[in-house]
Amino acid sequence: MSKPNVLQMNNAYVNDESLRKRYEEEETRKRHRFMGWILICMMLLFILPTYNLISTYEKLEKRRVEIEKLEQRYQALVLETDAQKLLAKRLKDSSYIEKYARAKYYYSQTGEIIYPVPDLLPK
Repeated sequence: MSKPNVLQMNNAYVNDESLRKRYEEEETRKRHRFMGWILICMMLLFILPTYNLISTYEKLEKRRVEIEKLEQRYQALVLETDAQKLLAKRLKDSSYIEKYARAKYYYSQTGEIIYPVPDLLPK
């Protein structure tokens, strides 16, 4: 097959159309560049609040864990305080003081023999 002989005309219309086409391509390129910058700015606008949201969530989770630990510690202290109050109330009774001293400090009356038994302290 032979190559068709095409001769491009070099007149004012062809030059104007070529110039118009280049101008449109340049305008399209500028529009795409502008839209790219807008997209980058929008991404930055969404990234910064997302980062702040995540860091705030992490702080909130740490505080929630800390609150749970403090609540457990509080419950343990309440139980300990109740036990100490009960012991203080019982220590007002002279017969209990006598039993407590015998069990804990191995005190005895004259002529008594003490046989220590573990975990036999009165409660």
